[in-house]
Amino acid sequence: MRLTACFLVIATLCLSAGPGTATGITVVPEGNRHIEQPKIPGASVRRTKAGRTSFDAKYEKVRDLLASDRQLVGKIKSVASAYGIAPIHMVGAIVGEHTYNVDAYDRLQSYYVKAAAYAGNSFQFGHDGESVAEFVARPQFASCAGKNGSYALWSCRERVWDSEFRGRSIGGQSFPDNRFSAVFFQPFFAGQTFGLGQINPLTALMLTDMVSRVSGYERLDENNAAAVYEAIMDPDVSLAYMAASIRHSIDAYRSIAGMDISDNPGLTATLYNVGNPDQRAAVLAAKNQGGEVHWPEENYYGWLVNDKLAELEGLL
Repeated sequence: MRLTACFLVIATLCLSAGPGTATGITVVPEGNRHIEQPKIPGASVRRTKAGRTSFDAKYEKVRDLLASDRQLVGKIKSVASAYGIAPIHMVGAIVGEHTYNVDAYDRLQSYYVKAAAYAGNSFQFGHDGESVAEFVARPQFASCAGKNGSYALWSCRERVWDSEFRGRSIGGQSFPDNRFSAVFFQPFFAGQTFGLGQINPLTALMLTDMVSRVSGYERLDENNAAAVYEAIMDPDVSLAYMAASIRHSIDAYRSIAGMDISDNPGLTATLYNVGNPDQRAAVLAAKNQGGEVHWPEENYYGWLVNDKLAELEGLL
């Protein structure tokens, strides 16, 4: 379904009697829907081979970090409580990121040291000499101006990028056929995420209102790229953004698709990995309009979390 169509169904679904909407919330069963692990993307395989390691070794490394660092586990529990989620969702996201995307450091202190290296650096979010603030001031983004809250605002801007600019030529200027976050929000190299939670800078900007409200951290601004990187690399602040991301995914599936995914850490880990929970919830809700219940499905990343769930819960 086209992106715009996905969001058009949301208002209709709120008034209709599809599964889990007017008749109540449908609780998604625990565990994996796939018997075998879905295929792992080639990029993750190549990255792991380049590091002369394996997925099993990386999983064991992050598992052992969590098992040995009770300070980190205590922080996870505290932050999860503040955002009203079970801590296993955060553990699952950390394990998934450090198994398939990056290697874990041996100690939490290493994340603080790495974060400090970015503090005070001078760089900005932009593309081809144009800052992102200048870019979103273009008339194509006028419909986003009235959006209430950071998540709605930046989600709108991301949709405009996809529909109006991505892979197109505007006024003689060609724009890359790539994600908004990769083009404008990663001055080091595209695809890079950072810190304990491997947060994308655009995701942080989307979630900054919730994190400010719940955790009291200063709101992030696209004009201060260094502060955004400092926030997502600082382990304490990064945990708040992780929790906010998971909280938003749970809320989106409940309000848009009428499904409660809070008992399935593999699903929240999947959404943490792939992003765009509102759009995905809308697609699922549209599929369920016919009366047959289609369950959300885990990807390779979430599958591991559910497969190792008993062991991961033991870390808490």
